Amino acid sequence: MSEWKKVKLGDYIDVLSGFAFKSKDFSDSGIPVIKIKNVCPPYISLEDLSYVPNSIAFQNPRYILRKGDVLIAMTGSHINQIASVVGRVGRVRYDAITVLNQRVGKIVNKNEAKSSLDYIYYYLSQYEVKVELAQKAGGAANQANISPSDIKNLLFPYPPIGIQHRIATILSRYDSLIENYQKQIKLLEEAAQRLYKEWFVDLRFPGHENTNIIDGVPEGWEKKKVNSIIELQSGFAFKSSTFDDNGAYKIVTIKNVKDGAFDGDNVSRIVAIPEKMPKHCVLADGDILLSLTGNVGRVCIVNGKNYLLNQRVAKLATDYKAFAYCLFRSRDMFIEVNNLANGAAQQNVSPIRIGGIKMLLPNMDMLQKFESTASKLITRIIYLQSQLRLLTEARDRLLPKLMSGEIEI
Repeated sequence: MSEWKKVKLGDYIDVLSGFAFKSKDFSDSGIPVIKIKNVCPPYISLEDLSYVPNSIAFQNPRYILRKGDVLIAMTGSHINQIASVVGRVGRVRYDAITVLNQRVGKIVNKNEAKSSLDYIYYYLSQYEVKVELAQKAGGAANQANISPSDIKNLLFPYPPIGIQHRIATILSRYDSLIENYQKQIKLLEEAAQRLYKEWFVDLRFPGHENTNIIDGVPEGWEKKKVNSIIELQSGFAFKSSTFDDNGAYKIVTIKNVKDGAFDGDNVSRIVAIPEKMPKHCVLADGDILLSLTGNVGRVCIVNGKNYLLNQRVAKLATDYKAFAYCLFRSRDMFIEVNNLANGAAQQNVSPIRIGGIKMLLPNMDMLQKFESTASKLITRIIYLQSQLRLLTEARDRLLPKLMSGEIEI
């Protein structure tokens, strides 16, 4: 460790700020533009994309991204806010052509013989580095801005290039396993949705050949309200004055409910459970959550312990969890829920109104058959999510120890 001097990051990298596309440049198709919202550690997301025509994208070749590029969000909420964005780092893992938008920086390695971009990526990925950058940030009360100079002025541990490569190799093995789990989860999600669509949308359920269908309703099935088999249980209004970073209990808000994924990080904590909090707000592995504010209609499965349900998030309580999960993950139900939402600045939807949505409900025998089949997929998803969480936690514990030289390699 004695040979690991600390040097300015700017001695080894440059930061290329993205291009300032004009609003009139954007179109419905063309080349995808990578914005701040697409920096979703550890990778760059290709969901919710904006586009510019090819003619505009290729005017500035240096903004064309390539597989392996390291990007950093240079604007976002301050670090003391939940789900802070500023300083987030992600890697391009796809082969598609995309272009870099303003306020997203690309880390450019000056000399591969002297520094490893992989090592630098892992250094920047540390939470402590993100905090350091955010503390340097300027901007309004609710928004932080960091500059290329802020990034380049960071002092980082600079081991010999061989050790840099070894550290990056160890951490990349963790990331490869994490990516593998994520791919498996995605495939299982898709399989569950295909099964739901085949049975309840296309009406190709077991025995459909011998079932009479009248006005689009199979014999023995009924159009009923969601709340006939699913209870939407509302969260508790915790007081921010009771929050304590050392608390054992973690409060789940709408920001922790991702589209099909539970984000157990970036939570506020409390020491003790409030006396007036309903018992159903104590969450367990496998509980299904639904967002009621902001990006309404997002669904995820709880993974972990000591989580408590906050207001504006609902728990779907039912004996048919696999059916409920697939139902609310379906496109049709997502549209139904969003059609009920109101609010100008921020969308809101009432759990009572969601419970009143009419749906095509199969007979109990068919519902139980689906539950028996789909629950195997959902159980596997829950297991893989728990393994993914443990693996991510192990990598995050190892990362600073490798970077500091505490663990010699």
